Amino acid sequence: MTDKLEKTIWDCAVIGGDPAGLTAAIYLARYHLSVTVFDDNTSRAAMIPISHNHAGFPDGISGPKLLDRMRAQAQRYGALIQGRKVAALKKDGDFFELVFDGETVFARSVLMATGVLNRRPPMSSAAHDDAVARGLLRYCPVCDWFEVSDRAIGVLGTGAKGFMEAKFLRSYTRDVTLVAPAGEHDLDDAERRGLEGLGVKVDAGPVTSIEQSANMITIATATRSYAFASLYPALGSDIRSGLAGALGARVSDEGCIDVDAHQRTSVPGLYAAGDVVIGLDQISHAMGQAGVAATAIRNDLCEIEALVR
Repeated sequence: MTDKLEKTIWDCAVIGGDPAGLTAAIYLARYHLSVTVFDDNTSRAAMIPISHNHAGFPDGISGPKLLDRMRAQAQRYGALIQGRKVAALKKDGDFFELVFDGETVFARSVLMATGVLNRRPPMSSAAHDDAVARGLLRYCPVCDWFEVSDRAIGVLGTGAKGFMEAKFLRSYTRDVTLVAPAGEHDLDDAERRGLEGLGVKVDAGPVTSIEQSANMITIATATRSYAFASLYPALGSDIRSGLAGALGARVSDEGCIDVDAHQRTSVPGLYAAGDVVIGLDQISHAMGQAGVAATAIRNDLCEIEALVR
C-alpha cells in the first residue's frame, strides 16, 4: 500500500474515449476530481460521416468533429487523455490497477466506456471505410437511414437478427432485400411469412462480391446482383466487456455489463456507460448514462473520504 500511495492515484480512470467516456470525463473534471481517459481510438462514433439526429446540430455533425470537441472540453477542465489501450484491469483492496506494457496506473474508481465493435462484411478495410464515409454502408438504422428513405436498401444477414433489421428498415422504404451472407437463410416459418407480408425480398446468397460506384453499392450473389443506395450489415457486434468480466463484474448472456440505475456494476468502484451496457445504442443515450455514472462516482467517493479541495 505504501508503494501505491507514493504514486499518482487517480480519482477515476475512464477506459474508452467514446461519447460516454468523454462526457463522464467532463463531468468528473468539473466535480474537481482527477480523471484520466484511456482512448485507443476505436470508438464507433469516429466512423460517423455525419449525424443528423444529434440534438443541437440541425445541419449535422461528423463523429470525428464531435469527438474532437468533447476531448477539447474535457481537457479544458483538467482531464488527461491518453492514447493508450488498457491490457488488464485488476483490483487490490481499495484501488484499481490498470495494466499496460511494463506500467501500472492506479485509480480509486473506473468507468468502462469500451463500447462494441461491429462485425464487418467481407470487404477490404479501405473499401469498407470508403463505403461508410460515403453513406453506402450504414450500421445505425436509428441514426441515418432517414437519409435513404424511399430508395433501394439491402440488409446483409439472416436469422432473427436479419429479420428484425429488415422489418425495421421496411418503415423507410418499400424496396428492402435481405441477403444471406454465407448461403441459405436461417429463418423460421413465421419470419419468412412476416417478410413476405411486408414485401421484403429474400435472397439465399451466398454473397460473391461487394462493389461500389459513385452513388450505389452492388452485391452479387449466386443467382443475381443488386444495386442498393445503402447496405446494412446485420451481422451483430462484439461487446467489449472483457476487462470488466475478468474482474468479476456481472454481464448479460450477450456480454453487456450489468449496471444498476446509477451505472454501478456488481464490482464496487467499477461503473459502465454507453454501448457496453444494455440500452439504446445512441450518442445521446450514452451521454446521459455517463452523466449519471459520473455523478454516482463523485457521490460514492464522497462517502469514502471528504472531497475537499
